[in-house]
Formats: sequence, structure tokens, C-alpha cells
Amino acid sequence: MSATVRIPTILRTYTDGRAEVTAEGATLAEVVKDLERNHPGISARILDDAGQLRRFVNVYVNDDDVRFDGGLDAVVKDGAAVSIIPAVAGGC
Repeated sequence: MSATVRIPTILRTYTDGRAEVTAEGATLAEVVKDLERNHPGISARILDDAGQLRRFVNVYVNDDDVRFDGGLDAVVKDGAAVSIIPAVAGGC
């Protein structure tokens, strides 16, 4: 299964500046593994030391937030769009 992965600006140093890359996998875990194989270092920004999604990184497969749809086991169908979105925090 091939998916288009949207890369946020802060992670584009790992993808040679590209905003979108292609990755293979039937689950989000497989997609992240393929991303790491093709763009070394990127998975450490997505996954924590325990291999789980970092708290401050939101990931969507199409329009579904994977935290409520299987996490790393979320199904990624052929042609899916995976969006990696770093959480934004701040305030006064």
C-alpha cells in the first residue's frame, strides 16, 4: 500500500525540503518504518523512546485522528493521505 505523507515544515530537513513524500505500509507503524528507511532520523521526531506516538504530534490518516482509530495499528489503505501535524501550544 502506498500513501502520501504530508510533512510539516519543521520535519522537512529530513525529506530534503519536500512537503509530501510517498511511503509504503498497510498500517501507520509500517508507514513510519518506511519513512525512517527513506528519511533517516524522522521517526525519532514522530515516536517516543517507547516506540509510541509522541504526545505533541498529531497524525491523521485521511481525516481520521489515529489516536482514536488504532494508533500505530491504524489501517492505511492504498492512496491514503497521512498528515503529521505537530501540536501548537502557547499562551500568555
